[in-house]
Amino acid sequence: MSGEQRSGACLCGAVSFEVKGPLRPIIFCHCSQCRKQTGHYYAATNVALEHIDLRGEDNVTWYRASDTAARGFCRTCGSALFWRGDGLDYMSILAGAFETPTGLEPGYHIYCADKGDYYDLDDALPKFAGDGPPAAPVTTS
Repeated sequence: MSGEQRSGACLCGAVSFEVKGPLRPIIFCHCSQCRKQTGHYYAATNVALEHIDLRGEDNVTWYRASDTAARGFCRTCGSALFWRGDGLDYMSILAGAFETPTGLEPGYHIYCADKGDYYDLDDALPKFAGDGPPAAPVTTS
């Protein structure tokens, strides 16, 4: 595993985390669920569950957003932090929860057909009408 290490937390600090190893580039999700949860669009990376040390887990509320996934947020300050699909060995962490500098790189946009009508996507990143390529975390040998 790479020696990379990053940390982050919610706004009030009741939930914090440390991740080890490389992280997947940021995926920007424009679906209506992500927009409603965050007030804009979701910007997240993924981490293998075995590479995250989550502290204050009893302060995380998991909301069943669909039949296949849950969204985790701090029950004290309301910070949106995580997304986890059922049965996956990784979860997404919102990029804004990381301490800076993050060292994270942008990847691509998904669910662009569902994006809000109040902004444009005018960057050079790849854009997908629905789900994009598989979003599994970066792994190391």
